Amino acid sequence: MILQDFVFTLLLLAGFLGGESWAQRPEITSRVANTEDCPVDLFFVLDTSESVALRVKPFGDLVSQVKDFTNRFIDKLTSRYYRCDRNLVWNAGALHYSDEVVLIKSLTSMPSGQNELKNRVSAVNYIGKGTYTDCAIKRGIEELLIGGSHHKENKYLIVVTDGHPLEGYKEPCGGLDDAANEAKHLGIKVFSVAISPNHLDQRLNIIATDHAYRRNFTATSLKPTRELDVEETINTIIDMIKVNTEQSCCSFECQPPRGLLGPPGDAGNEGERGKPGLPGQKGEAGDPGRPGDMGPVGYQGMKGDKGSRGEKGSRGAKGAKGEKGRRGIDGIDGMKGEAGYPGLPGCKGSPGFDGAQGPPGPKGDPGAYGPKGGKGEPGDDGKPGRQGIPGSPGEKGAAGNQGEPGPAGEMGDEGAPGPDGPTGERGSNGERGALGSPGDRGPRGEPGEPGPPGDQGREGPLGPPGDQGEAGPPGPKGYRGDDGPRGNEGPKGLPGAPGLPGDLGLMGERGEDGPPGNGTIGFTGAPGQQGDRGDPGINGTKGYVGPKGDEGEAGDPGNDNPNPGPMGIKGAKGHRGPEGRPGPAGPVGPPGPDECEILDIIMKMCFLCPAAECTCGPVDLLFVLDSSESIGLQNFQIAKDFIIKVIDRLSKDERVKFEPGESRVGVVQYSHDNTQELVAMGDANIDNIGALKQAIKNLNWIAGGTYTGEALQFTKDNLLRRFTSDKRVAIVITDGRSDTLRDPTPLSSLCDVTPVVSLGIGDIFRNPPNPDHLNDIACLSRPTRPGLSIQRDNYAELLDDTFLQNITSYVCQEKKCPDYTCPITFSGLADITLLVDSSTSVGSKNFETTKKFVKRLAERFLEAGKPADDSVRVSVVQYSGRNQQKVEAQFQHNYTVIAKAIDNMEFINDATDVNAALRYVTGLYQRSSRAAAKKRVLVFSDGNSQGITARAIERAVQEAQQAGIEIYVLAVGSQANEPNIRVLVTGKSADYDVVYGERHLFRVPDYSSLLRGVFYQTVSRKIAVD
Repeated sequence: MILQDFVFTLLLLAGFLGGESWAQRPEITSRVANTEDCPVDLFFVLDTSESVALRVKPFGDLVSQVKDFTNRFIDKLTSRYYRCDRNLVWNAGALHYSDEVVLIKSLTSMPSGQNELKNRVSAVNYIGKGTYTDCAIKRGIEELLIGGSHHKENKYLIVVTDGHPLEGYKEPCGGLDDAANEAKHLGIKVFSVAISPNHLDQRLNIIATDHAYRRNFTATSLKPTRELDVEETINTIIDMIKVNTEQSCCSFECQPPRGLLGPPGDAGNEGERGKPGLPGQKGEAGDPGRPGDMGPVGYQGMKGDKGSRGEKGSRGAKGAKGEKGRRGIDGIDGMKGEAGYPGLPGCKGSPGFDGAQGPPGPKGDPGAYGPKGGKGEPGDDGKPGRQGIPGSPGEKGAAGNQGEPGPAGEMGDEGAPGPDGPTGERGSNGERGALGSPGDRGPRGEPGEPGPPGDQGREGPLGPPGDQGEAGPPGPKGYRGDDGPRGNEGPKGLPGAPGLPGDLGLMGERGEDGPPGNGTIGFTGAPGQQGDRGDPGINGTKGYVGPKGDEGEAGDPGNDNPNPGPMGIKGAKGHRGPEGRPGPAGPVGPPGPDECEILDIIMKMCFLCPAAECTCGPVDLLFVLDSSESIGLQNFQIAKDFIIKVIDRLSKDERVKFEPGESRVGVVQYSHDNTQELVAMGDANIDNIGALKQAIKNLNWIAGGTYTGEALQFTKDNLLRRFTSDKRVAIVITDGRSDTLRDPTPLSSLCDVTPVVSLGIGDIFRNPPNPDHLNDIACLSRPTRPGLSIQRDNYAELLDDTFLQNITSYVCQEKKCPDYTCPITFSGLADITLLVDSSTSVGSKNFETTKKFVKRLAERFLEAGKPADDSVRVSVVQYSGRNQQKVEAQFQHNYTVIAKAIDNMEFINDATDVNAALRYVTGLYQRSSRAAAKKRVLVFSDGNSQGITARAIERAVQEAQQAGIEIYVLAVGSQANEPNIRVLVTGKSADYDVVYGERHLFRVPDYSSLLRGVFYQTVSRKIAVD
């Protein structure tokens, strides 16, 4: 009975335990199934900034390729079975970013959430502004840590970007290096995938965990092999992840079932302080605070600024002369005071006025490249990083190779002479120098003193006596042969007969100094003779005035003087007498100046008057500056320098006054929506042009999108309403690619209110500007007010001198010039030749000025009053050296033909031969001039000509005069050869006719004076007068 009860009890217990195990099996099975999975967390970080979205046309094409790359990648995220009895499964998510981070989808298990993730990626619209890659990576890390699996070693980021911008950009989340280091610290692997073309490998290498995670991965391509490149990138990344996952998931033993829960452990130490979170969204404005309490009574204010200088008072009455003071005692020279502290450096002075133009110099060679710029200012210190685990000390490295000696430094300034050192030991004699080549034989000198006897020479060997031969004819003297090798010393021969005394030798070199003597000190010498008497000393100071003596007694009266006293002073002037008879009439005086000369005198007297020159202004300038990401920091700085240089050139060259009531300037910089920034004259802190230029320098690069239409409308609404001048010009500086998909504002906003110059410059990707956008900005389709559209390859061309001149000329194309009229007329036929100097002494720049002056003269001659259209003909000839004369236009009466020929003249840039030029022109008149026409030549010359004399010039001028040619001379500068000039004018070396010379000789101080005032009218008037 007892045995049966025991068996029954065992069966019940077994049934109970078996039922409990059966009930727990589904939970264990589920747990084992989850344990067999090996999850991988994969997160996509996609760049949709302006540098990606607007790089190629159509805009957004690269973003579409990035989305296509992401969806193809998601399609390949399939599970895989490992031999360690575990399954690879995927969790994937994505975000895209520009200057903000937008979450596309958090981590979602694949393949259940595959379609939803792909649909959301396909629906992404690019942001198209700045590039905050550091914020995007940190947001991706946050998503992996929050929503991922417990396997820290199986977390991956795929960052798809072009790496722009490289420098000068604000990184609000700590910077790219900090974001990449944080991912490495957390064990997250980061793949960097390029958006080609023109990606920056330097930035992509920073993003990648190491070089294996960068390689040549690309998500986009403009090459024909695009599909193959993208497919290879996807397959390579997935294969790398699968290999890494297999090592991490299959490298540990099977885990036993979980044991009983142990007792709670002790509280751990406080963890490290977490990193600052991402910047939160801007909060709503708070309620207005209550009015503050009344403040304390204020203290007395600071002393006010010094008032303006008062008006000059009237001159006071002259004071009475004071008594003469006593002579003071000569004071003692005071002690020299201590050196004062060095003063602070003074402020930089304002730029001075332009000096007078110097004489033209010769054309210089192209300059070398400028020196390398100085090292930039060091950046701010970064935040201290986390303390790393101290590593084990490394092995001592091998000694490095000795570096090459550096280049020799420049010689420093000569130092002060040092103290005399101790007398050094006498150096050893140097090696005897090589024997120099024999010099030419000099004249026989005076017999010198007999030299010391020389050493006895060595005795040669005694040869056997030969048979005496017949005397042969003397042969020519041979050349000295090369010195043979020195032979061995022969045996000592018998003593020879004593030779004849030789010529006196040259004096030998001075021998070496002998050793110092060791004699004793001698006796004291006898006293010397008395020296000469010294010079007399200087006189002493004047003694003091002695006391006044006693008053003397009155003297005896003098004798009577019989001589008369001196004459008295002259009396007052008498009354005017009656007028005399009128004298005979004087000779007729020289003729007075004509109208042109009077106008020229007025111009010279009023050289600094505003009305004496053509003036530009008042004019209002509006600059619209593109500050988007595709411009780049360096190009943005160049654009600001361009604006300042345009302002300076208008102030100096065109004499534009930028001040209240005159010309004004305003600058609008822009990027994407609502980022416009305006600085202009009239702002609260800008009261002069200097303050405006400083404000332009302080503009910071925005580095966002490109909303050009919105910026032009902003300029119209905010700047044009302040600038109400009738004459204004807008200059738009951009890369010519506006985001018209996001910014619907038309690019022609300024067309109805002002002329527009659109400057389109290639961006940092070397892409050319969009000509359609530039034409719309410049209003070229508007017939009423078309502007100007200019394209350049890079921003450096904006600072070219010629380009700046073209811009200022366009701004000042409508100048106000004084209206001076000085008509000329021709009563008969006239053939006039303008003989232009094209030699090196003129210079290419002055030659261009001469061409403008010649065009003015030709226009005056051909538009003057004359009997018929062809009564007056003009010929233009340029000359340089001998046989360097060139006819540019030969006796034409059509100004259009002559003007075109003058424009096409090329600078010869060679020697100067005015005689050859005169003979050439004389021959030209003999061949082509009309018989009844008056022949006149205007010669551009300063009288300096190579290899000629006044007599030679006289013959050339007289030959021209005999051919009926009347010569006029125009001399420029102060270095003229006066004798040659007078011969050129009159054809005579002596008896210079001053009156004739004044009418035929013109002078100006420099070439710019040719175009000043009415000088060209004066010259043409005198040449035209009969």
